[in-house]
Amino acid sequence: MSNATNHAAAGHTVVSAVETTIARRREAGSGALIGYLPVGFPSLTESIDAAVALAANGVDIIELGLPYSDPVMDGPVIQVATQKALAGGFRLRHGFEAVAAITAQVSAPVLVMTYWNPVVQYGVDRFADDLLAAGGAGLITPDLIPDEASEWLAASERTGLDRVFLAAPSSSDARLQQAIAASRGFVYAVSTMGTTGARAGVDSAARILVERLRAAGSTSACVGLGISTPEQVREILGYADGAIVGSALVKALADGGVPAVAALALALSEGTRDIRTL
Repeated sequence: MSNATNHAAAGHTVVSAVETTIARRREAGSGALIGYLPVGFPSLTESIDAAVALAANGVDIIELGLPYSDPVMDGPVIQVATQKALAGGFRLRHGFEAVAAITAQVSAPVLVMTYWNPVVQYGVDRFADDLLAAGGAGLITPDLIPDEASEWLAASERTGLDRVFLAAPSSSDARLQQAIAASRGFVYAVSTMGTTGARAGVDSAARILVERLRAAGSTSACVGLGISTPEQVREILGYADGAIVGSALVKALADGGVPAVAALALALSEGTRDIRTL
């Protein structure tokens, strides 16, 4: 059970396990490495084993994606993986089962990335309660904006779960301030416009966006979309609090199974070393 859970249950100020993890890595002279994998790909068991392998090989925070039939933000690698998971029989309950199985084995916080419609269909309060019971840290909601999130804000206040909203290079200053005020854990800075996927170079727009978030009062901004190498992780952590890797890890899982995911996670974690010496 996370710190946030304990404090929320006791009626005290919420302490985010995700924020605590990021702060600890920052104080160590680095930043956090966040790894994304979809639940149920290539099977439920393998997706659990792969997530555990992330934590065992230098990933600080795990992001578990719930497969969805209309993944508007996902690039081709993740789309193929999530469609295979759905074809293989993925159901929403499997997401909670996976979180419980992973948190029973690792201390790294586990965030769930989900589009909003499945949460609404399941029931916002029921979803929050089941995620909390499974040991989850909170939600990343890519298609939910703070001014349409009243139900989730209330449920996350009640349960102490983290809530991660997105900020994009196109976001107005007012939108950035909304995202900062509503988020707990971190603000997800989308490094480039478009869908997810590994890219040869991470856009300079990411650095500018993080600077804007800092100016607007953000104390925890993590960058995702397009990060696939230790060098890119190191570059991102030179100015952001965390680097989020997704498509590269999913491709490794597709191509080489859990051992390949473990090897890539270990290599990526090298990018979190000695940031202050750059």
